[in-house]
Amino acid sequence: MKKVYELTDLCCASCAAEIERNLNKLAGVASCNVNFVMQNMTVDFEEGADQKSVLKSVVKAVRRVEPDCDVVEVK
Repeated sequence: MKKVYELTDLCCASCAAEIERNLNKLAGVASCNVNFVMQNMTVDFEEGADQKSVLKSVVKAVRRVEPDCDVVEVK
């Protein structure tokens, strides 16, 4: 299932690329695309993955690169 998240305070395209690389290696994430210009990311969760648990890992991975970045689900 794909979900879109807003990334607040994402500072540069290089950080966005690093976040994308890291998230694409994360268990429970089938694919991830980070768009620096739009300040958002699309996460495609693996089928059967516990999205709540995976999202916690996603947020941790984002904050390792961008400590002040918030991840907010787009409705």
